[in-house]
Amino acid sequence: MSKDNRSIRRKGQATTIDDVAALAKVSPMTVSRVVNGKSNVREDTRERVMRAVDKLGYTPNLAASALAAAQNTRLALVYTSPSGAYLRDLLVGVLHAASHTAVQLVIHYWEDFDADAERKAARRLAKGVSGVILPPPLCDSEAAVQEFVRAKVPVVAIASDRFKDRISCVRIDDFHAAREITEHLIAQGHRRIGYIKGRGDMAASERRFEGFRAALHAAGLPLDRHLVQDGDYTYRSGLLAAEKLLARKQPPTAVFGSNDDMAAAVVSVAHRRGMDVPRDLSVVGFDDSTSATTVWPELSTIRQPIGTMADAAVDLLLRRIRNGEGNTDEVFAHALVKRESVAPPAG
Repeated sequence: MSKDNRSIRRKGQATTIDDVAALAKVSPMTVSRVVNGKSNVREDTRERVMRAVDKLGYTPNLAASALAAAQNTRLALVYTSPSGAYLRDLLVGVLHAASHTAVQLVIHYWEDFDADAERKAARRLAKGVSGVILPPPLCDSEAAVQEFVRAKVPVVAIASDRFKDRISCVRIDDFHAAREITEHLIAQGHRRIGYIKGRGDMAASERRFEGFRAALHAAGLPLDRHLVQDGDYTYRSGLLAAEKLLARKQPPTAVFGSNDDMAAAVVSVAHRRGMDVPRDLSVVGFDDSTSATTVWPELSTIRQPIGTMADAAVDLLLRRIRNGEGNTDEVFAHALVKRESVAPPAG
């Protein structure tokens, strides 16, 4: 080893990133970018650093690197008044992903903010985080997305594609999923199918209702507006909608609640009215959240991989933050889950 190298690597001391930087005549930050595989380094600089790494036998301290990355990568999950079951499943997925990556996760609750309050909250949050995850319904908030984009904070929306030209999205194909489960009811012989809509300001609500209508149209069935009720993805809104549907002189023989919480509420109202599910009324939901299997009978529903989508949201943010990758729109496969809540209509 030359005299110069001995001055860099002193006897009895491990080689440090500063030693490599001194030999390669670059900054320690440049060495860090090279050994961590970052792309924003000139090729001749990369080769010079790697020669220094080889000559000095430098081995990065991966534990320290992970700790430093965690301290510098702070992700926020922001939520407001969603379905309780959906949020639980989503939160478990995000926490699982964060525990296996070098990040800090912070959780913010925005309580029924109007657009102006969302803008102000987003502006404050953007100053202290590296990236943001927006689950429903905030995934469709123009005010929040606009502020984060303006602050150059990467965003991933879960269950929406409304702003896919500006942010990343992870979702399923809500249109085809809703059409598929409606076709399942029609195949069982149902012709009077009630529908409980989700929040009107959410893209997923629009897609699901469009899929429901498309299935009716393809089967030659009219859309009876009296059999369509508004909801907001909460159990209570499902109770109110179900009471209206089942109180009609000609009630539906099946009801499609556009999430599991509202569908579970339909089952509850049917039981209170002395109806048997599925003999007197078939009920289907959407999401395959925990609500689908905590009612009797368990709900036929559409499974969307909520945990997998949460994991993908964290991964997309880290790739954007650490590797400079662009925005993407990832569509995950859904599945029709058939359980005991569906049967042919009586008679």
